[in-house]
Amino acid sequence: MKQLLLWALIALGALAARPAQAHGPLLAEQLNPGKALDIINMTMVHDVVSPPVAARYYAYSMLGAYCLVAAHNKSVPALPRLVSSFSAAPLRLDTIKASYDYQVAAYYCILETARLLLPSGETLAEEQQAFLQALAKQGIKPAALAASVRAAKLAAAAVVSFSKSDRYGRLSALKRYTPLKTEGSWYPTPPAYMEAVEPNWKTIRPMVIDSADEFRMPPPVAFSKDTTSEFYHLVRGVYDASKHLTDEQRQLAQFWDCNPFAVSTSGHMSIGFKKISPGGHWMNIAALVAKQTNVGFDKTVVVLCAEGLTLMDAFISCWDLKFETNRIRPETYINRYVDVKWQPLLQTPPFPEYTSGHAVISAASAEVLTYLLGDKIAYVDDTEIPFGSGQRPFRSFHQAAGEAAISRFYGGIHYLESCTKGMAQGQQVGRFVVVHLRSAGLQPVVAPAKQRLVGTSAAPRPQKAR
Repeated sequence: MKQLLLWALIALGALAARPAQAHGPLLAEQLNPGKALDIINMTMVHDVVSPPVAARYYAYSMLGAYCLVAAHNKSVPALPRLVSSFSAAPLRLDTIKASYDYQVAAYYCILETARLLLPSGETLAEEQQAFLQALAKQGIKPAALAASVRAAKLAAAAVVSFSKSDRYGRLSALKRYTPLKTEGSWYPTPPAYMEAVEPNWKTIRPMVIDSADEFRMPPPVAFSKDTTSEFYHLVRGVYDASKHLTDEQRQLAQFWDCNPFAVSTSGHMSIGFKKISPGGHWMNIAALVAKQTNVGFDKTVVVLCAEGLTLMDAFISCWDLKFETNRIRPETYINRYVDVKWQPLLQTPPFPEYTSGHAVISAASAEVLTYLLGDKIAYVDDTEIPFGSGQRPFRSFHQAAGEAAISRFYGGIHYLESCTKGMAQGQQVGRFVVVHLRSAGLQPVVAPAKQRLVGTSAAPRPQKAR
């Protein structure tokens, strides 16, 4: 029965082939996938979900909605063409007798999948009920709502069943990570000295890329305490930049902080500050630009699904390299060998340094979103307003990616090498995903004439201090 449920999605189009009813302005606004994303974002912030795990949740939360859209929109390729491990066998179902609204079902499915997956997902039941009540007030018949919910739950259950085979459930049984005490290795950093986050993440099954080690960067510059060495030059770059940051550089670093683990200490008291994850930030960018460009419900789901897949694979690729190189963070090196009292502008996250996760996932996201939504799209990123960092304007996704990458250097938590190599790694992942999307038949969601197929991200360059 479980296996039958997994393959059920292929038949959803046959169950209710009628197109969705025409939605009025109020209903169309209610059926904005970005609203469901906002709800999931805040649930993950509440749960303090780590960046790689958050990316996994984003990816799976969008799969069922994508399947429902693909079953009714012939321009959207079936999910197995995007995610080959999600192979489906034809299976005719007769469990849904009534006609349903596939867009209502897709929106509900996003919440339902997250409800089933997230640690505190049961809190989303209230949001689901409020959504259904709002639709009922706008005239959708009870029978149509009930059928839509059944379709959504069927899709969500199939996705959750699929998620159980990606080895996430086995992580706790793998060998526990013990930090090395060798001089050049990563070691927990203040103020909380947290243990390393997801050291076995490379074992998770990717969505699009073939393996965790498919996109490798050259080995990082070798550790050295020699003041004439290349590594010491990288260290001094971080240290000297921190002493001369401009207000703009500080604002830039704080805007892209996205640290779910931030802890502030005062005497014997520790206070945690909850923030959105890096992946959540880019999911929000995808949603707000999709809304700004008026691509509509179906294409917004496509964009969010593609971005979720990209984030998951980019984190898998990055985390494999992080724990293979196991490189020491600037804060640890500087405190040991340069300045015992030095502190970075941003709090150092709890995992090894090379490459920069922000750089990897930002560059990958920029490639995929540029392909889907266009190159020179100006937008104002308001993601960080709820977390106290205001908003920033951007001319393109590539500009945003370059800024996100260099923010880690200004923040004092990455050497410049990790930002530039992280951008290169992310570009490779993103370009691979774009080629895969094209070969699967997933076309850009805005006019192709306004786009280039694969953009070129500018390598991050530190701004001169003024």
